[in-house]
Amino acid sequence: MVELSDVQAAREAIGDRLHRTPTFSSATLSELTGAPVSLKAELFQRTGSFKPRGVLTNLAALTPEERARGVIGISAGNHAQALAWGASTEGIDALLVMWQGASEAKIAATRGYGAEVDLESADPTEAFARLDDLIEQTGRTPVHPFDHPRTIAGQGTVGLELVEDAEPDVVVVPVGGGGLISGVATAVKGLKPDARVIGVEPELSPAMHVALEAGEPVTVEPRSIADGLNAPFAGANTLAICRELVDEMVLVSEDEIHDAFRFLYERAKLACEPAGAVSTAALLAGKVQADPAGTTVAVVSGGNVAAQTAVAILDEE
Repeated sequence: MVELSDVQAAREAIGDRLHRTPTFSSATLSELTGAPVSLKAELFQRTGSFKPRGVLTNLAALTPEERARGVIGISAGNHAQALAWGASTEGIDALLVMWQGASEAKIAATRGYGAEVDLESADPTEAFARLDDLIEQTGRTPVHPFDHPRTIAGQGTVGLELVEDAEPDVVVVPVGGGGLISGVATAVKGLKPDARVIGVEPELSPAMHVALEAGEPVTVEPRSIADGLNAPFAGANTLAICRELVDEMVLVSEDEIHDAFRFLYERAKLACEPAGAVSTAALLAGKVQADPAGTTVAVVSGGNVAAQTAVAILDEE
């Protein structure tokens, strides 16, 4: 299990290379929910999501030999961009396994940061199998997008910041493979044990829900517009942490994600991606109750959305 001390060590490893993203109140969201709500704007992080936190924590632990062999990762896009950027800043060669149908904008950004992209796989499940083959063939060091303890610890630095800045009583977090919520829950519960941590998944990408029901990771077929949460399975480590520390998991529909996306764009002036809107979606839909006597923080986890996707959602009304 990852501990609070691991998250604090990750912050030391990251140093001053990343932004401390703002946490600010939303008067409109507070009015709609009947309770004080703030937004942790992680879409303003380098590369447009929280993912560089876990990447830099992993890269800091590489040996000289591992750095020389290069790194490899797998991602629908946000981890790919983060690993490409992080590796480039440290002079490390990076190969990212993505798949056909992944966001063209995220593929282009990953290449723009200097990484090689492998697109041989037809879908996420096939891509994870290809990742294993490429690790064996190339000798590169894998940097896992969500399930390695260092990845979880790095993502947990989001939790350190939001506790220090907002002292929340409820924290609402988007969930894909579980790295972000596992790290945030570790930090939040370590600093404020009575706070509630609630995870939100798309109905069409319920990897953590299925894993919690089964008691083990189960492969699913993710199909949500929130592609940043389209993990084909939850991690074994993240599942264990969620079972112990996360108070509740809820599902939101595609329509609810669209509504939250438009709300954040129009009322909070946050140009997030659909994955970043799911925590707000749960609040707007009444599936998560904000604390009327305390502070609720919704994590807006990323902002890497293709222009065509954004326009299509915004044009729905």
